[in-house]
Amino acid sequence: MRHTFRETWSGLKRNMAMTIAVIVTMSVSLSLFGVGLLTSMEVDLVKDRWYGKVEISVFLCVERSTGGTCEPGKATTDAQRKAIEEALKANPEVKEVFYESKEEAFKEFQRVFKDSPVLASRTVEQMQDSFRVKLSNPENYKGVVSEAQGLQGVQNVRDLRSVLDPVFNTLGGLQWATIGMSILLLLAAALQISTTIRMAAFTRRREIGIMRLVGASNFYILLPFLLESLIAGLIGVLISSGSIAITYLLLIEQTARPSIPAIAWIGADHVFNAIICIAVVGVALSVIPTLLATRKYLRI
Repeated sequence: MRHTFRETWSGLKRNMAMTIAVIVTMSVSLSLFGVGLLTSMEVDLVKDRWYGKVEISVFLCVERSTGGTCEPGKATTDAQRKAIEEALKANPEVKEVFYESKEEAFKEFQRVFKDSPVLASRTVEQMQDSFRVKLSNPENYKGVVSEAQGLQGVQNVRDLRSVLDPVFNTLGGLQWATIGMSILLLLAAALQISTTIRMAAFTRRREIGIMRLVGASNFYILLPFLLESLIAGLIGVLISSGSIAITYLLLIEQTARPSIPAIAWIGADHVFNAIICIAVVGVALSVIPTLLATRKYLRI
């Protein structure tokens, strides 16, 4: 065993420049990979929280309204309002329907913007009566929106899903771009490990031949090379894990969560799961290229 550790240390010193390059590439690529995983977890978490609460708002006509099914200069009549409510409740995709008068809407507006200069820009007469529609399955919102838009006396139909989808699509694109970049860097790290181990094996090919002649097992010969790559890989894993943990503490725990408490943020358990994935990928990228690079010399 002493011989194995001595050979491992000798190999690391002999290929110090390549080892450092492997560690840097591995740590950067694993950090990007971890960021991609955490971004994916955050997107899924927010989707689950918000998509389940998505409601459709059906705004009724006022005298100044244009568009929709509004008649110029006419507000939605009581008969039309009742017909709209009955049509919405009759839809099998609708779970609940809530009516909100313009007075109630203005009170909510005052509550939300009580400390904002925007408050002075609106009066109760500028608000609209509306129905808030809660769906049985938020995924099936398009049919309800389409039906509501065709009802007489409806000025506009707004669904939060249409606002959230572009945001989540953008986040999803960034997530996959990050993971794609990390995969390219991980492949580069794997090639560097393979090249480093192949050079080390070529340099020690005579020694390997002698060891085989005296009966050394393939595993005994292979072990120093495995330890070299594992040490470089594990250092990369530790650096990337530390980077992920520090980023989480600074950006999420100390900044984002206190500033925007309404959003569901990832927690320490998500970070732990990401670090486990990083460790598994790091070890695999250390072992597999080493096995492939030494096949020629060990014939395994």
